[in-house]
Amino acid sequence: MGCSLSKEKKIAIRPPGCEDPDLLSSVTPFTSPEVVVLYELFKKLSSSIIDDGLIHKEEFQLALFRNRNRKNLFADRIFDVFDVKRNGVIEFGEFVRSLGVFHPNAPVDAKIKFAFKLYDLRQTGFIEREELKEMVTALLHESELVLSEDVIEVMVDKAFIETDRNNDGKIDIDEWKDLVSMNPSLMKNMTLPYLK
Repeated sequence: MGCSLSKEKKIAIRPPGCEDPDLLSSVTPFTSPEVVVLYELFKKLSSSIIDDGLIHKEEFQLALFRNRNRKNLFADRIFDVFDVKRNGVIEFGEFVRSLGVFHPNAPVDAKIKFAFKLYDLRQTGFIEREELKEMVTALLHESELVLSEDVIEVMVDKAFIETDRNNDGKIDIDEWKDLVSMNPSLMKNMTLPYLK
């Protein structure tokens, strides 16, 4: 099977980012057999355009939007957060660890931190007003929900009024946790039941 995921024998040469299923299952909610199944999915995704054992952004987009040929900020952000090494590709270990956040048994705190990273577009450790507006606009567009610019501005203003306790014009991780506790629907998409 490559990647040392074979039950029969271990193969010394591993594709980039490939890790032992027992190691990955010890740091994620997945069992070793589930990691092996995820490797099969990873192989399909990583060979859809370039067969190099890595998931490129185009392959990720293709997997998420099979019937739509368009760019999506939300999908780009998910890719960027999965790409922990920031090398422009997703390796198998990154794939399993990041996907683990969406597992029903993953800690809520991990889900909150992952969602925070999605909204922190510039990766500053804060969510600024324009970042929140960009993400809200992208999510509405993806949902094919059309709201006027004024309504979006009101939504973003309301979120900042409720969340930015220290009035510094940005949302830090603690303020984000408070926002999520007041609006649990923000975390609705952070759990994928079929991963269990």
